Amino acid sequence: MTMQKEHPGSEEIYVCRCEEVTLEEIHEWIDRGYDSVEELKRVLRVGMGPCQGRGCQDILMREIAKKTGKSITEVEPATVRPPAKPIRIGLLAEEGEE
Repeated sequence: MTMQKEHPGSEEIYVCRCEEVTLEEIHEWIDRGYDSVEELKRVLRVGMGPCQGRGCQDILMREIAKKTGKSITEVEPATVRPPAKPIRIGLLAEEGEE
């Protein structure tokens, strides 16, 4: 997905469509020293949208490898954590009753 910038002929490339993180932003933060998926996830929220990184993590890992000179196998993927959802305490208590 791309969108036109103010300058004709230039366009933004969205790596994380859920959180609207661009390739340019990712490159800027890697240049600042944030060169792991986990670090970029914390500062940019890349991979934290509804798709949980399924749409952008591979691209992010590839860009880190390119910018840092690492092999793609040296770039660690993000830790997958299921989304937390509040539940009523009574639902837990009901399971223990006999």
